[in-house]
Amino acid sequence: MTGSIRRRLMLLVLASVTIVWGIALITSYRQATHEVDEWEDTRLEQAARTLLLVDTGDLVTLAKFGFSSSDDDDDDELSHRLSFEVRAPDGHLVAASPSLPLSGPGNILSSQAVAGSQTLQLGKLAWNTYTLHDPLRKLSVRVYERSDRRSDLATGVARRVARPLAYALPVLALLVWISIGSSLAPLKTLSTAIRTRNVDNLDSIDMRRAPAEVRPLVDALNHLLMRLKKSIDRERAFTSDAAHELKTPLAAIKVQAQVALGTQDPAQQRLAMQRVVEGVDRSTHLANQLLLLARLDEADQIPGSPVELNTLARQSIATRTVDATRKRLTLSLLEDAPCTVHADPILLRTLLDNLIDNAIKYSDAGGRIEVVVRRQSESTLLSVRDNGPGVTTADQARLSDRFFRVLGSHQSGSGLGLSIVARIAARFDAQLSFAGGIDQRGLRVDVRFPSNET
Repeated sequence: MTGSIRRRLMLLVLASVTIVWGIALITSYRQATHEVDEWEDTRLEQAARTLLLVDTGDLVTLAKFGFSSSDDDDDDELSHRLSFEVRAPDGHLVAASPSLPLSGPGNILSSQAVAGSQTLQLGKLAWNTYTLHDPLRKLSVRVYERSDRRSDLATGVARRVARPLAYALPVLALLVWISIGSSLAPLKTLSTAIRTRNVDNLDSIDMRRAPAEVRPLVDALNHLLMRLKKSIDRERAFTSDAAHELKTPLAAIKVQAQVALGTQDPAQQRLAMQRVVEGVDRSTHLANQLLLLARLDEADQIPGSPVELNTLARQSIATRTVDATRKRLTLSLLEDAPCTVHADPILLRTLLDNLIDNAIKYSDAGGRIEVVVRRQSESTLLSVRDNGPGVTTADQARLSDRFFRVLGSHQSGSGLGLSIVARIAARFDAQLSFAGGIDQRGLRVDVRFPSNET
């Protein structure tokens, strides 16, 4: 993957460099040509002004032996002989270079000729010329230079400009390749670190020396690994808890089923089958509690809605009245005003059911259980209290632990009820606390929800 990215980046960068290099070369060539043209026009102008300062007799001599700005044997391409012609106002030829072809009818120099630079076609050759008039001496001079020599000069200058660029291109490509390779090295290291990992190794990836550009990717991967590790740990914990807690009731069910199969006494057989049903109910309740805990642990966010706590409390009390009557317990609701909290109604009902079930299970026969719903200054209080045997202060600190059961209670249970209550309360930012119950006897469980009333 890293090699593919490197190749794509390399091709993209090289294509960009080549395009920029080509544009720079064309621009340099045009600029060099323009500069050469300006320099040559200036040189022709200077030559024309020099010729106007020369006497007539000397002009003839210069025309015969040639006129040059420097030695003609010089290897410099900018130094070469110039041709010229000088005419009187009436068109009479005063002096002219013998190598200069006769001008055509439209190119004859006269006092009316336009002064300045001009390109003329004389025979088969194109010439760059510069024309200048001297009103005092009443002479006109035109200096000639072959256009192909100027083109050769421009090409030579452009070649000198382009040659360093051409040499620089492969060097630049090599540097780009090395730079991209070194820049992508952390990605290769990261890829190797992930590929060579064992499936059981979900620890964070150590990339403290990674560049700043790669760290967001590493942080995202580490966050994903952390969430995956937590999810696997929860799954393992659920499997371990389920295997451990279901082992005893399943064994008891097996024993009672064997008793029912082995006895001939109808009463004993009926009792064994009744215990089998009770064992199945306990196992089903335990499995449901474990699954609910697993869902609470797995869900990142649970949406809530406004829920009237008073109504929910009355519904939960109504469904538990039969169980309370069976133990001759008084189950009542204490409320002062309608209270609304922001929570999931199903989970909130589960919280209430677990609190009331615990109170019924651990209260003494003939006792009292009170469900309190009360609005406070900065919170909404839900409290379930009883006047049963209660729980010691040391045990209160462990009531929300999974599978914790108070010793000596002589009550069957999974030890998950208050753990589920604690998880649901935490989901909705509620505070869970334990204290003494009615008349400082028994247990009171308080759940304080943030005030969200509208």
